[in-house]
Amino acid sequence: MVVDQLSGTELDRLFQAFADATRRDIIRRVTVEEYSVTGLSALYAMSFAAVQKHVAVLERASLVTKEKRGREQMVRGNHEGLRNARRLLDDYEQIWRQRAARMADILAEG
Repeated sequence: MVVDQLSGTELDRLFQAFADATRRDIIRRVTVEEYSVTGLSALYAMSFAAVQKHVAVLERASLVTKEKRGREQMVRGNHEGLRNARRLLDDYEQIWRQRAARMADILAEG
C-alpha cells in the first residue's frame, strides 16, 4: 500500500497541495500542457509571487516539475507523482470501504 510507503511529511505535503482550489486548478492545467509561471500568473487574480508559492507547494509534493528555460520557469505535471497520489487515494478509499463493510456487518448482526 502506498499509504505505508510515504512518510508523515510526504503525506502532509500531498494533502496540503490538494487542499487549495488554485493549486488543484494549476495541476489540472499543467497536466494538459506546459505553462510558464508567468503564464500561470496571468490566469489568476493574484500576484506573480502568490502563484510562485502555489507552484512551490505543488513541486514539494512532487505533483509538478519546474524547468528553467532562459528567463522563464516552465511548469508541467509530474505524472509519476500524480500516479502515486492516485494510488494513495485509492488505498484510502479501500480502507474506508472495508471499515464501512465491517460496520454494516456488525449492524446486521444486531
